[in-house]
Amino acid sequence: MMKRFTIADLAAWKKAGKRWAMLTSYDSVTASVFDGAGVPVLLVGDSAGNNFLGHENTIPVTLEEMVSLARAVVNGSKEALVVADFPFGSYEKSESQALETGIRFLKEAKVHAVKLEGGVRVVEQVKALVKYGIPVMGHLGMTPQSVNAFGGFKVQGRDSQGDAILADAKALEAAGCFAIVLELVPAELAERITRELSIPTIGIGAGAKCDAQVLVWTDLMGLTPKPPKFVRAYRDLRSEMSAGVKEWLADVESGKFPSESESFN
Repeated sequence: MMKRFTIADLAAWKKAGKRWAMLTSYDSVTASVFDGAGVPVLLVGDSAGNNFLGHENTIPVTLEEMVSLARAVVNGSKEALVVADFPFGSYEKSESQALETGIRFLKEAKVHAVKLEGGVRVVEQVKALVKYGIPVMGHLGMTPQSVNAFGGFKVQGRDSQGDAILADAKALEAAGCFAIVLELVPAELAERITRELSIPTIGIGAGAKCDAQVLVWTDLMGLTPKPPKFVRAYRDLRSEMSAGVKEWLADVESGKFPSESESFN
């Protein structure tokens, strides 16, 4: 068996100043591709809601769906550290609820860590999870599960808001988080948080000074029709896939597919 990356590796990379990447994945096929390409951390994000399951946002995603998706990603990967998102409603109520959710992810999906949104308000949940051996990644800034409270997907942490996010980050670190995602925050704030924390920060729309970067894979590969400002598409798979389907349709209609070599005698 190949050795997977661990949270100890991420901590060592922080000390060494080594940058790294995290990418979302929701199935075994993409997990195998990304793992084979060398992505050290795969995130089974509740972003599956609006990027894979057809929802408007992440809120409708269920725990059962997330466990199933996470299991597929673990099965499809060999070296990556797999982190699964706690979906909305699966951890907010109490430490015991969060612990039950974490146990399900580790036992049923066999993930290596979990991620939840929020700062000071989820500190007790983080402590409970870490106490029982469940590694936790935090998530601050524009937390998608709070999109209704924010009034949309907006940059967080401007003006006095920045001090509150920094305080949340320090509270999560003290509670035992091994890393924190910073989403849609000013680059200067992300740099300050990265400098003041001993654990890695992972940016998404947070500038270049974070220890790591994460993107939704469909954004990275050009499948999103109108990607956010912070996205750089490295391929145009939407056009490639559309062209391939059109060619196949034409060959089926003309009788060119399947050919004799693609048939059985």
